[in-house]
Amino acid sequence: MGAAETVTSGSLFAAAPLAALAGLVSFASPCVLPLVPGYLSYVTGMSGADLAERGRGRLLAGASLFIAGFTAVFVSYGVVFGGLGRWLLEYQDQITRVLGVVTIVFGLAFMGFVPGLQRTVKSGRLPAAGLAGAPLLGVLFGLGWTPCIGPTLGAVQGLAITEASAGRGALLSLAYCVGLGLPFVVTAVAYRRALGAFGAVKRHYPLVMRAGGGMLVLIGVLLVSGLWGDLTIELRSWISGFEPVI
Repeated sequence: MGAAETVTSGSLFAAAPLAALAGLVSFASPCVLPLVPGYLSYVTGMSGADLAERGRGRLLAGASLFIAGFTAVFVSYGVVFGGLGRWLLEYQDQITRVLGVVTIVFGLAFMGFVPGLQRTVKSGRLPAAGLAGAPLLGVLFGLGWTPCIGPTLGAVQGLAITEASAGRGALLSLAYCVGLGLPFVVTAVAYRRALGAFGAVKRHYPLVMRAGGGMLVLIGVLLVSGLWGDLTIELRSWISGFEPVI
């Protein structure tokens, strides 16, 4: 399969936006959003006051290095889960339905209906503050916060298995990282305004969690019912019939 076909395949074409949205939901979750100012202060080695006054360039550099760290972790997950799916093609239908049930459980957990699945495992040792330690902090975030953002990340990796390809799994995880990482970049560029927006999101946390969990439940229902396969077939038909206007 060529690179263009890999990127525009029906299933990946449908799953990538959902993966990016899952990343955005992870960013807005109570275990990530309140800590963002602290992350940015740590990866730049600057206080909050300094960041607000004169730290935009350093903020952007630190955020980018931090994002690179957790992207390396999550894309590696995607490669593993996508590659695993390739070896399980014979049982793909049954596995897809099981993953659908798991995704529904993840969605219910994200809404708070399954106690114990939303928790955080923190590393006891942190890298030195500043730009040099930013990528390592990103790696620690990817490893240590996985239980906390597990419902959304788990749903994405379930979709990676259904893609049955290490390359597609990596692309799907990359889409998730774009959704999770882009708000960090926006915060770095517009630090003061972003902090004000965080307050608005915090005031509506129940709605954010219900919307995010509902999205995961919907994905799970599509997988269990077999409608996900029908959707991807329809997308492949639409993509193959598309002719760009020159």
